[in-house]
Amino acid sequence: MPHIFHPSILRAYDIRGIHGQTLFDQDAFFIGKSFASFLQKKQKQKIAVACDGRLSSPVLKTQLIKGLSESGLHVIDVGLGPTPMLYFATHHLACDAGIMVTGSHNPGSHNGFKMMLRERPFFGEDILGLAKLAADGAFVDEAGKVEQQDISQDYINRILADCPLAKSESRLLDEIDQFTPRKKLRIAWDAGNGAAGEIMQRLSKRILADHVLLFAEIDGSFPNHHPDPTVASNLQDLIKTVLTENCDFGIAFDGDGDRIGVVDDEGEIIWGDQLMIFFAREILAEKPGATIIADVKASNVLFDEIRKAGGNALMWKTGHSFIKAKMKESKAALAGEMSGHIFFADKYFGFDDALYAAIRLINIIEQSRVSLSVLRKALPKTFSTPEIRIECSEEWKFKIIDELKKSVNNFNDIDGIRVDEKDGWWLIRASNTQPVLVARAEASSEEKLEALKNNLKKLLESCQVVVPQELQ
Repeated sequence: MPHIFHPSILRAYDIRGIHGQTLFDQDAFFIGKSFASFLQKKQKQKIAVACDGRLSSPVLKTQLIKGLSESGLHVIDVGLGPTPMLYFATHHLACDAGIMVTGSHNPGSHNGFKMMLRERPFFGEDILGLAKLAADGAFVDEAGKVEQQDISQDYINRILADCPLAKSESRLLDEIDQFTPRKKLRIAWDAGNGAAGEIMQRLSKRILADHVLLFAEIDGSFPNHHPDPTVASNLQDLIKTVLTENCDFGIAFDGDGDRIGVVDDEGEIIWGDQLMIFFAREILAEKPGATIIADVKASNVLFDEIRKAGGNALMWKTGHSFIKAKMKESKAALAGEMSGHIFFADKYFGFDDALYAAIRLINIIEQSRVSLSVLRKALPKTFSTPEIRIECSEEWKFKIIDELKKSVNNFNDIDGIRVDEKDGWWLIRASNTQPVLVARAEASSEEKLEALKNNLKKLLESCQVVVPQELQ
C-alpha cells in the first residue's frame, strides 16, 4: 500500500514534525517499512531502535518496530534513553542500522526519527529516498523478529572508561580510588526532564565528586523548562543552582541528550564554540596536526585557537549528519557545533554524545587545576550575539537566503551566508530543524557589533522579514 508523508517532515538530516498535525502514528509504520526495504536491498537485516521520553514516543516506536519487523528485519529494542545510547547500541550490538524516535530539543508536541547506518549517517537524499519508497509502496513483506535488550549499563561503563574519577560498579560512593583529586569537584547537572535523566543519575553516582541533580525525572511534558541548552533562559535554573550551591560548574542536556550546555563557577554560560577550544587543546596536545571541525556559526576565535594549538581547522555545515559525514571524510579527531553537539572520534565513536562530552569536560577541569571561569577569561575577548532565531515559514526560509545572496559580495556559502568584514563577521542561515532563520554576528568591540547588527537588520527588512528584538 503506497503512503505519502507530509512534505514538511522530511528534513535535511532527520524526519520531524508535530505529532497529530504533520506527523502521524501511521507514518512511523511506513518509515519502518521503507527503511527496512532500503536495508534489505543492501542485504542488511539487524537494527537497533530506541525512543526518548516524549508522550508520543512509545506509540511511534511501537508502530516503527511493527513496520521494521513485518519487513523481515531483526529488531533490537533497547528501550527509552538518550539518542547517543541508541548510537552506541548500534555499534555495541553490531547492528547494521539504528533508528531513534525523538523530537530532540523541540517542544513536547514535536517528534521524529533520527536514522543511521553503522558505517555512515543516513540523511539528505537518503531520506528523500525513503519517501519515494513509501510512495511507490514496493515494500518487503516477510516475518522478522523483535527482542528487547537493556544495554544502558554497558553504555555507562563505556562512557566512564575515559573518566579517571570513575569508580567501578562494585565500589561504594564514599570509597576513594587510587586517583585522588585535590578536592572533590562539585557539579550541577540538569537533564531538563529529557531522555538523559536516568543515565545522568546513574553516571553521576559513579563519579568521585559531589553532585546536585536537577530535573532528572523523564517527563515528556517538560514541566520545568524547555530542553534546549542553547537558549540562555533555559539555563537559568542551572545558573542559580551553580551559584547557590557553590558548584565548580554546571552541565545541561537537551531533550534527547546529544547536545550539551555548560555554565561555569561564576554562572556564565560557556557556549559551544568556547567549549570546543578546551576540547581541541586537550586533543591537539596529544595529536598535533589533527583536523578539528566546527560549524559555520562558530566564532573566529575557535578557528584561530585550533590553528594556534597546531591543529587543522575546518569550517563546515551545521547539522549532526553533515558533521559526521565530514568527520569520516576528513578523519577529524573532534567536531562541534554552537548548538552543543560535540563529536569525539578521539578515544570514542565519532557521534554526538553530550554525556560523554560531560566526562571529557570533567577531566579537563580536574586536570587543569584552575576553575572553568579562569579558563573562560583567558580566551581572546570578542563581542557576539547568541544564536538569533527569526521566525520564517518552511516555504520561505531558503528563498530568503537566495535573495540575500544577491545583496552581498565575497561571502562563504557553505551553509547560508557568512560574511567576513574588517572587524568581525555575520551569518544568516536557514535552520534545517525549525521554521526559522538563524543569525549570528561577532566583532572586536561592542560598537562594531552594533554596526554589524544594524547591517543585518537592514538586510532582513529588505526581505520583509520581521526583525527580532535582539537586532533592534
